[in-house]
This record gives sequence, C-alpha cells and structure tokens, in this order.
Amino acid sequence: MSAQSEPVGTEPVQEAPVQGAPEEEAPEEKAAVHKSAVLKAPVQKTKAQTLAWLRTISGELASATLKRLEDTLPWYGDMPPARRSAVGLVAQAGITSFISWFENPKSTPWIAADVFGAAPRELLRSVSLTQTLQLIRITVEVVENRIRNDDDVLREAILLYSREIAFAAADVYARAAEARGLWDARLEALVVDSILSGEYDNELPSRIAALGWNGHGEVSVLVGTTPKVLDVDQLRRTARHHDADVLIGVQGSRLVLVIGRAIPRTDEADATEPMSFLEIAKHLEPGFGEGYLVLGHEVPSLVDASKSAKGALAGFAVAKSWRNAPRPTLADDLLPERAFAGDPLARSTLVNKIYRPLQGHSTDLLATLWCYLDNGRSLEATARELFVHPNTVRYRLKRVSEVIGWDATGAREALILQAALIVGSIADPDSAKRRR
Repeated sequence: MSAQSEPVGTEPVQEAPVQGAPEEEAPEEKAAVHKSAVLKAPVQKTKAQTLAWLRTISGELASATLKRLEDTLPWYGDMPPARRSAVGLVAQAGITSFISWFENPKSTPWIAADVFGAAPRELLRSVSLTQTLQLIRITVEVVENRIRNDDDVLREAILLYSREIAFAAADVYARAAEARGLWDARLEALVVDSILSGEYDNELPSRIAALGWNGHGEVSVLVGTTPKVLDVDQLRRTARHHDADVLIGVQGSRLVLVIGRAIPRTDEADATEPMSFLEIAKHLEPGFGEGYLVLGHEVPSLVDASKSAKGALAGFAVAKSWRNAPRPTLADDLLPERAFAGDPLARSTLVNKIYRPLQGHSTDLLATLWCYLDNGRSLEATARELFVHPNTVRYRLKRVSEVIGWDATGAREALILQAALIVGSIADPDSAKRRR
C-alpha cells in the first residue's frame, strides 16, 4: 500500500495549543475594551474653550481664594473690613489678569497695573511685601487645585504667570521704597536746614517723627567736610552701633550731623554712663572728608539743636586759626577764635560761663586769675603782686577750676580764660574799678 488509512471507528487527534501564544479575544470583548479606552482618554479643549471655562469659574476662584486667606493668614483676619475688601479686589484682579494674560501672553508689561491698580494707595503701606507674596502663593494654589485634572498647557501657564506677578509685586514695592527714600532724603535735608537756620514752625516735630527719629534727650551737632564719596548708610550704622541716631544734611562742601542718644539717661544708681558725644563723634570721624571737624555743645533736646549748630558752624569757620586743633574739636575750645571773629554766642558763653560765675563767687578768685594770666602763669610773680604765699595762689587756681571747669595752668585753657576776662571786662560796667 502506498498510504496507510486510519482505523475505522477512531476519533481524530486534536493538536495541543502552543504554550505562550495569545488567545484570540471574542469580538464582543474587543468592542468593550475599545469603548472603555475612549471614555478614559482626556478630551483636549481648544484655547477658546479653556478661556470660556476660566471666565465662567473666575468668581468661584475668587471666593475660594478669600476663604483660603481667612483660614491660613492671621493678618488677613485682623485687617479692617475696608482693607480686607481691597485685598479681595487685588485677588480678583489677579485672576482676571491671568485670564487676559493666558489669552495674550505678550501683555506681561501691564500685569502690575492690572493687578495692583485696583488697590487703594494706603494698602501699599499697610500690607508688606512678605504678605503680598503670601497672597500670590495662596491665589496660585487655589487656581492650581481647581485645574488639576486639566491639560498641562494651562498648568504651565499658571507657573509662568505666578512668576511674572511675583516680579511685578517686587517691582511695585521697590519703586515705592525708592520714592519713599527720595522723599525721606528731601524731608531730612529740610529738617537739618531748619535746625541750622533756627527757623522752627509747628510742623517740625511731625517732620522729625516722620523720619523715624529715635533720639532721646540730649543732642549735639557735628560739622565737617563732605567726603568725595558719602556713605550715608555707614554713618547711620556706626551711630546705631553706639546707641545714637543721626540726621544727615549736606550743604555743599559741609557735612552736618545732628546726633541724638537713642537710649535716654536714667537716674538709677546701677545705670551705665552713656557714651559722650565727643566719643561718638570720634567713631563717626572716618565718614567725613579731610579737614576740620567741630562738635557743638550739648543741648537738652532736638528743639534746641540750633544753638549747638550755631556754635559748631562758627567753630568750623575759625578752626584753621588753631594750629594743632584735634579732630574732632569741641566748639567751646574755639571760644576765643569765635569771639575774635565776632560770634555773639561765643562772647555770651565766655561771659556767662566764666566771667560772671567767678565774679559772683569771689572777687579774690577773679583777681588771682587776672594776676596769674597777666604774669605769664607764674605762681611766684602772682604771689608777690598779691602779697600772698604761692600755695595760696595754687589753692585759688584750683578753686577757679572747680567753679568754672577750666584749668588755668593749661596753655589752651588759659587762652580761653584770658579771652573770657577781656570780653567780660568790656561787657561789665563796673570793670573800670581797680582789681586787687
């Protein structure tokens, strides 16, 4: 036989399926899977549809933002109703501006005007930059949560817009700070000019308060030369470091500082003695240019600062006549030169602080000082003229120093006392009487 036939009555053998081969799905199952995939796929909106949807939910976003502000920001809840309403206007303007920006991203330069233009001007002074950034962050979070399931293009747009609005807020506050700085500089110059001229009005205290003056009690004026590069911030930092505050005025080649103690004096026994104005002036000295530096006398308050300023300015004008003048120099150490130059304040100071106190205390002290200075500060010559012992002369000179605070045995202070005796005798109608 050429071929073998199968036995009659036997069933055909079925081949086993190949292991790993995919089973063919039924047509009904294929249709169900395809329909489910179509339903799960996100439907891409057109830009026009997205804009229409955003405009529809803008009010909802604004309300959700205000609710989030109340829940998360304590300072927002503490604000008066009018300011809370203004903050709400800013949030609403931010959302509206985002929709306009999303429609036309080239409108970036107008963001600040759109968003912050809705707020009243006083809101800028009551809401800090930090609080503004918190407001922006919460608004962005609310919008992001609302569109979480939408396309990536809208989420990316929100990120870009939040960056632009943050920079716009920083720009608004930077411009406000710059304008305030320029205004403060002009106001400070006006206050210093009023102090130097002595022309006070009822608005001066309010102007000083607007500058944030922290001085308490005593004040002194320091006059020197304006440096080529004036570092105002360094002068203020130096003053604050030594518990003082300053008002700074530049008048051509002159630099004027009104110095006030930031810590008031106390009468407590364990209280530390505050730093003297001369020591403060020594620390401020590097901030001045080359030349003379004169410190006016201490006065009780800022209202009396014009007296210290007049003395400092008069001393600065004649400081060159003192060959070895220290830096800084006390204006009272230049009383002779100021009196010779015709300064009426110097003449009255010499008479009222030296001549008349000695005259009223003891005629012996005044006569001894006259003789001592006329005899070239010689104890023996003074004792012979007065017919007293040299120790008596020493004792009287010591008493002179205790009464008026100047020591006649020093060369510079002797010049001051000599000038006081000359000016005092000219002003005293009884000075023609013979001094013994």
